[in-house]
Amino acid sequence: MKRKRPRRAPKLSDLATIDGESKCVTVVVETPKGARTKLAYDPEREAFVVKKVLPEGLSFPFDFGFIPSTLGDDGDPLDVLILMDEPVVTGSVVPSRLIGIIEATQQEKDGSAEENDRLVAVSEACLLFAEVKRLADLPESVVTQIEHFFVTYNKEEGKVFKPTGRHGPKRATANLDTGRRKYRRQAK
Repeated sequence: MKRKRPRRAPKLSDLATIDGESKCVTVVVETPKGARTKLAYDPEREAFVVKKVLPEGLSFPFDFGFIPSTLGDDGDPLDVLILMDEPVVTGSVVPSRLIGIIEATQQEKDGSAEENDRLVAVSEACLLFAEVKRLADLPESVVTQIEHFFVTYNKEEGKVFKPTGRHGPKRATANLDTGRRKYRRQAK
């Protein structure tokens, strides 16, 4: 009698974009809030890899991760910052709802430029930001600090991150839909 191989779980990068139970966006945390060590998921190794350590005094303002089964202009899954009460560990899957997008251009060291938008979401389990439905519902100082973090983070790498716009969930969802289409085209 031939034994069946156990079915292998999908890579984190290939999970469903939308959580089947909650109907929220699926987010995989790479770097927890307060961390100075930037981690990135490597689907080939199916592991989180240390990308860099931020200088003393600079840390991630909220959990940072990606949305599975999407692709951004940089060829990686869409980036997302998740607002939550407490940080969670790397590799956690966090059902979240998109509240907006910070659109930005990023100039690389070689002078080339590309769009490098940052989606912003609220964890479905979050109590502190439970009433926040749009990026504009956040205090201005919070959004400014998020933008400042990404400006400073990129400056450390010799890149220029320039925020070009702030938009709500409708624009964020359109960005998500584009990322899903790119992923499906690439998977064919």
